[in-house]
Amino acid sequence: MNCLMTAWHQHEAELRGWLRHRLGNPVDAEDMLQDVFLKALRQGERFCAIVDARAWLYEVARNAFADRLRLARNTVELPEDIRADLDEAAAVDSLAACLPRVLSELSPEDREAITLCDLERLPQEEYARRKGLSLPGAKSRVQRARKRLRAQLTQACQVRLDAAGQVSDFVPRAPLV
Repeated sequence: MNCLMTAWHQHEAELRGWLRHRLGNPVDAEDMLQDVFLKALRQGERFCAIVDARAWLYEVARNAFADRLRLARNTVELPEDIRADLDEAAAVDSLAACLPRVLSELSPEDREAITLCDLERLPQEEYARRKGLSLPGAKSRVQRARKRLRAQLTQACQVRLDAAGQVSDFVPRAPLV
């Protein structure tokens, strides 16, 4: 363990400066420096077998710094108005609960067009091929089905839209059993 303490005393100040420069915060640099020391300490007698202690300490510090950057990159500061976005998402999810019942009330042709093209994301070209329709004919069929779905949702779930065309209110319906 004497070799660890010797190496540490030789390189601690230089390593501290390197970390302060990279992190820009002396407190964070001290925390990371302590982490590097603890990793070296955990090596026990194996640390004495390291040929270049300085290089090993810097490698551990670089890895710790890289880990910190990775964690910081994955962290996103949420805006203050996130609550409104969450409430809107909850409203959309509740409205989606109306969809199966309303779909069941559409004609089989409309239900199939909506299910395949909108819910299952089948390209309209493929839908046209499957149904033996021209592409413009298939697009018209899907558009008409969407209009009827919207009308049914508006009537059955009493959907109201705001000036921007977004759902502002609706009355949930019990799902089919």
